[in-house]
Formats: sequence, structure tokens, C-alpha cells
Amino acid sequence: MLSRRHFLRVAAAGAGAMLVAPQIVFAHAATDRRFVFVIQRGAADGLNIVVPYAEPAYAGLRGALAIDTANATKLDGTFALHPALAQTAQMYRAGQALFVHAVASPYRDRSHFDGQNVLETGGRSPYQVKDGWLNRLVAQVGGTRENAIAFAPTVPLALRGAARATSYAPSALPAATDDLLTRVSALYEGDAQLHGLWNSAMTARGLAGDASAKQDPASVGKLAAGFLARADGPRIAMIETGGWDTHSAQNARLANQLKALDTMIAALRDNLGPAWDNTTVLVATEFGRTAAANGTGGTDHGQGSVAMLMGGAVAGGRVIADWPGLRPGDLYESRDLKPTAALDALIAGAAAESLQLDPQRTAAALFAQAGATKPITGLIRA
Repeated sequence: MLSRRHFLRVAAAGAGAMLVAPQIVFAHAATDRRFVFVIQRGAADGLNIVVPYAEPAYAGLRGALAIDTANATKLDGTFALHPALAQTAQMYRAGQALFVHAVASPYRDRSHFDGQNVLETGGRSPYQVKDGWLNRLVAQVGGTRENAIAFAPTVPLALRGAARATSYAPSALPAATDDLLTRVSALYEGDAQLHGLWNSAMTARGLAGDASAKQDPASVGKLAAGFLARADGPRIAMIETGGWDTHSAQNARLANQLKALDTMIAALRDNLGPAWDNTTVLVATEFGRTAAANGTGGTDHGQGSVAMLMGGAVAGGRVIADWPGLRPGDLYESRDLKPTAALDALIAGAAAESLQLDPQRTAAALFAQAGATKPITGLIRA
């Protein structure tokens, strides 16, 4: 028999309900700034995202995978942006995007699971830390009730911890009819235990709007903006993206991935309205890919990659890079782009400046287990 509790959860899911925490009441926000972390699961190839076209060894290492910069946006005299990132290129020209190249977390092996664990926890080694750096950032911001949300089926590791957070994802179930929702609302009107849960589900459904039944990139961006644009909405968010593990047929696959990312960020920008001016979006991956192409038209697990900062709050229009080179002697273990920038330092600096926190204290709170992290500053407009 279908219990009342189980029926409630199924019906609420069909309405596009919260999938983890039952409450979605953002009663108070301690800041008007927004910080969004977009994770690229699978190890994104930074060398073909922000292309070092002036690097003499690039074309030879990449072969057929080398990006033709005739159709790419030249960012400066050294780097160009992948052609699929058309909206990102517009943000760069408007001073709302910057890129940090040859960047990596402290992790130096090549396991997706371990690399993502280090990236999300802020530790120095896998499984050293149990909670996520983004959750610790929520605690730094303060506020009451949920002030952070993940647009994912469950709360990702980066957002797990003592501070309250929630998640939202479109349901795969058919949409419930308004008549059914009205009847269930009446049924639980007098139920002290389930009335609050149902009301929270209905609030989530209303906030999600038309995007609740879709999972395409534009709808995800619009959905996130619907929550973040609210005066009483969350100020910290995380969006999961997957499919970046391009061992084969990389050119077409990476172009599709980047176009989807570009579309999602543009939709977030367009639907945030004035709030975009106070928003920072950080895009990062667990590690990069090999400098040389493999034999199947792809690349294998590597080290250094590129991270992106976008938003109206970003002091953009530049590429930050202590470029290590791609000659054989320049590569990490003779195969990878050598990391010269610390992803921890970038995260600490960007998060602190975005939310008007002290960078040194933020670095200590977010990455204490990773050792002394000197945050990169000057990333966000005052």
C-alpha cells in the first residue's frame, strides 16, 4: 500500500519539489552578492578551452585536435577562446570574464573520484576532509535558514557540512495536474507533520516556473536565476555539469560541452537582471588533460587546466597565467600542462571578494587542511 508519506514525496517530486532538504524558505540573506560554483566533472581540457595559440609546441602536440584560431576569439597575444564560447567571448570583451590558466588543485594523480573529492572538500589529499569548502563558505556568509542551493539531484560534496543547504532538480516524472495539487493541499492542510513539507514543495514549484520540467542548458540557467534573483533568495549556489572526460572524438564532444556551458551561463546572466552586476560565477574542473593527443582523437587524464570567472562583479577582460610552456622539458611528468597556479588560491580570493569577506580569513576557513593558501586577489570589482 502507498503510504501517505510516500505518496506525498512522489506527488511533490512530480511537481518539481526539493529533492534533499524539505524546506525552501530563504528568510534572510546577509549579502546582496551572489557566488555560483559550476563544477566540470570529468576533467575539462583547458588547452583547447583557452588555447595557447602562440605556444610553438601547441600545434605539434595536438595534431588534428589543435583549435583553428581563425574562428576563435583572440584574448591577447598568447591565448584564444574556443569558438563554441561565443557568449563568454562577449562577456570577456565587456570586462565580465577572466581566465586563469595552468591552474590545478593540490591533487597530482589521475582518478576522477579522488580528484573531485580534493576539489570539493578543499583538502590536500582524497578523503582527508569530510565537508565541502562551499559549505564552509556558507558559514562565513551567515544569515538564517538556507542561504545556499545546488542545482543537482542531491547536495554535492562541496556543499555538504554543518551549514544548511538544499538542492533542486527538475523531476523526471510527469507534471502533476493543478486539480491533483489542490486536492493534496486540502488533504494535508491539517497534518502538522506533512503540511510544512507540502507547502515547501509548492513553493519550490512556483519558484522553478516553466523551467522545472526541462533540463536543457538554457532552462538550467533560467532556473538558477529564478532562485538567485529573489531578494530573499540564496546567495551561494552550485551547478553540476558532466561529460568532460574526452578520451576519444574530443573535438566534437568538447565543442558541444562548451556550447552547453556557454548557453547556461548566458541564460543565467540574461535572467538575473540587475542582480548580474553583483554576481560571480566560478567554473572549474578536477584536473586537466594530457598535452598531447592520444590515438583515438582525444586526450587522457592530466594536470593543469583552466578556470573561468564570469559575472558583472568580475574585473575581467584578461588572462592570468604564469605560462610554463609545452616543450618536453616544460611538461609535468613529460606529459601534462604543469600547474603554476593554485585552484585553492583562486577559489579563496574569488569567493572572499565576491561576498565582501576577508580573503585571508576565508582562505583559512575554506582550505585550512590544504596548508597555507595565499588567496589570489584583485579578481572582483570593488
